[in-house]
Amino acid sequence: MRALVWIFRLFLFVLLFGFAIKNDGVVTLHFYFGTRWQMPLVLVILLFVVVGVLIGVTATVATLYRQHREIGQLRGQRGEAAPDRRNALPLAHGADLPESY
Repeated sequence: MRALVWIFRLFLFVLLFGFAIKNDGVVTLHFYFGTRWQMPLVLVILLFVVVGVLIGVTATVATLYRQHREIGQLRGQRGEAAPDRRNALPLAHGADLPESY
């Protein structure tokens, strides 16, 4: 299974690297007040993908934090204590996970 994952990663890398090689032309980005930047197209695409991922991760983390805080408040209203996680079994197990933590 691990070999299949690495083959997929290699295929994806080669595909994206070929895309970068094919799109090496210089583009001009026009900003306000006559400001311009000239950079390769692949860097512009990479920049906007990274910015989009950061916005998505920020939105997800904010939502998860809000839900975690709300769950804590609801547990407090019911009078339940937080579960003791020191002696709990792991939630996942498998061939690539250690037997104990």
